Amino acid sequence: MSTEITDELLRDILKPPKVLACVGVSVNPLRPSYFVARYLSLRGFRVIPVNPGQAGKELFGEVIHASLKDIPADIDVDIVDIFRRSEHVVPIVKEALARFEHLSTIWMQIGVMNDEAAALARARGLTVIQNRCPKIEYQRLNGELRMGGFNTGIISSKI
Repeated sequence: MSTEITDELLRDILKPPKVLACVGVSVNPLRPSYFVARYLSLRGFRVIPVNPGQAGKELFGEVIHASLKDIPADIDVDIVDIFRRSEHVVPIVKEALARFEHLSTIWMQIGVMNDEAAALARARGLTVIQNRCPKIEYQRLNGELRMGGFNTGIISSKI
């Protein structure tokens, strides 16, 4: 069973404040994962960075964790945003399902798709989004892509 990904669903998911764990985030400001995480943090999301090679450092005012299970117990994540290759997604989703009580969404970035991981998450009642970027969707839904000359398909009086 697959939930249709509508603009209304995306608006609900991307309505801050929410806590988003960004798995595979880079500390390099030229990398897409850094730019997406930074953008969302500036839009009201609390972004918890996850990258084993950078664990212990800080990014966007948060400590970088080696894995989802290393995120302190007092932080409950709503969305797990995955910047990892498709073949690495299943263990990440299993770890997220075991760790977070209020998790609502597994989000796989552009180019990331894994049907097994999606089925595991959906079986637990989570929304699964694959092969999309939350930054792009947020911008599209809020009229920000229009400034770059993109036809977003959204009619708005915002300029």
